[in-house]
Amino acid sequence: MNNSTFGSVWDALEDTAQAAENMKLRSALMIALTAHLQRSKMSQAAAAKLFGITQPRVSDLMRGKINLFGLDALVNMAAAAGMLVELKITDALNA
Repeated sequence: MNNSTFGSVWDALEDTAQAAENMKLRSALMIALTAHLQRSKMSQAAAAKLFGITQPRVSDLMRGKINLFGLDALVNMAAAAGMLVELKITDALNA
């Protein structure tokens, strides 16, 4: 039995540190976007129009289908929603 501990579920699931970091960012953006849409009580159709995507794509977002979204698309949706996306980069050795 492997008793490894990980800083994140993505660290455990992904094969590389690069893939894990990408998934961490994508999941954070998806969680923030979903929460924003729920707070605003915006319909999926209205969100689709705002984001410039289809309603089924908004449904994919709300259902957490992370494999269907890249970082650039999620950042664009957040900006369209009036959200500010900030990136903090630190040296992993000092984190």
